[in-house]
Amino acid sequence: MNTAASAQAGPGAAEGGNVSEATGGPAILVLEDGRVFRGRSFGAPGETFGEIVFNTGMTGYQETLTDPSYHRQIVVMTAPHVGNTGINDDDPESGRIWVAGYVVREPARISSNWRAERTLDEELRRQGVVGIALTGTRALTRHLRDKGAMRAAVSTVETDPERLLARVLEQPPMAGADLAGEVSTDTPYEVLPPEGTEARFHVAAVDLGIKAMTSRRLSERGCRVTVLPSDATAEDILALDPDGVFFSNGPGDPAAADVPVAAVRGVLDAGKPLFGICFGNQLLGRALGLGTYKLPFGHRGVNQPVIDTRSRKVAITSQNHGFAVDAPLDGPFDTPYGRAEVSHIGLNDQVVEGLRLLDRPVFSVQFHPEAAAGPHDAAELFDEFIDLMSAQPAPAAE
Repeated sequence: MNTAASAQAGPGAAEGGNVSEATGGPAILVLEDGRVFRGRSFGAPGETFGEIVFNTGMTGYQETLTDPSYHRQIVVMTAPHVGNTGINDDDPESGRIWVAGYVVREPARISSNWRAERTLDEELRRQGVVGIALTGTRALTRHLRDKGAMRAAVSTVETDPERLLARVLEQPPMAGADLAGEVSTDTPYEVLPPEGTEARFHVAAVDLGIKAMTSRRLSERGCRVTVLPSDATAEDILALDPDGVFFSNGPGDPAAADVPVAAVRGVLDAGKPLFGICFGNQLLGRALGLGTYKLPFGHRGVNQPVIDTRSRKVAITSQNHGFAVDAPLDGPFDTPYGRAEVSHIGLNDQVVEGLRLLDRPVFSVQFHPEAAAGPHDAAELFDEFIDLMSAQPAPAAE
């Protein structure tokens, strides 16, 4: 492998270049296949490792940074200019930045929004997130589309690509990683409906990396949401006697998430209405006896088209996942819990984007209907969950 040659291949390999004045000293990005990109430090100085992926959203960088599903990943933004609106304290999807590293083309020199409380660079430095600004994000994204997501490192302290590559190859892969417990809440907590709104339903939400907006979408529809840790068992969930159960998004390989899969099966056995998104969709697939697999480069962005297999309606959706469910696309199929069908299909690559049980009040989607950030085309799925809970018989009188 000739890292010197790879360092000169493509426009992203040139050190310096047309990067923002907001950047610092030299930085280097090394991929596990030996490709090297040189740029300037952005955010905190230092060194970081993770799986490198790309996000095609033109907006929503603050929600992306604070999405727990990005735990242990270095995120490449394909939008050419990042940081324009700065950082505020209202839009985070969790209590911290979760991305392992951040790659941008041109950081904004100033924040131009009345809500901004500090710059993106200041926030990355404050939370110790290592980043790099380089002119070759287009070349880098094309490379990841061709070769797939892979391990990588960003460093402002190591100048030798060969030495950094050796350490990249020592890092664990994302396949087989059980990460939900690293991002989940430690203790249960409640999210109440807005003041003046009646609490019509009680939802038990299993936090596998839940985003703040998800609980808000449920609460604004009259749900009292009890958020539970990722290791909550079916007994823990059912002890709350909820009207419905929600399984959230989250990081890692669903094939390694045996505890939440067992919890899903317990909820299915109890006949409770169940709604899952993203990681929750993959866990439902496994609970139904379906397989999951790692996508070459995943789906990450706010512009992913999916089609509803029943209505044939197309929605533009927000997505962030690297694994998918392997299920038949040509009609209903049998599971231990009755018949099921694929409810949504991705139009870019025909990936399963949703599941629905035909004999039980259960469904899930691979995308993010809470739309933080992202389009609101799929917000009606929260209403569908409300309808499922509304249709359940009232408990018998004592």
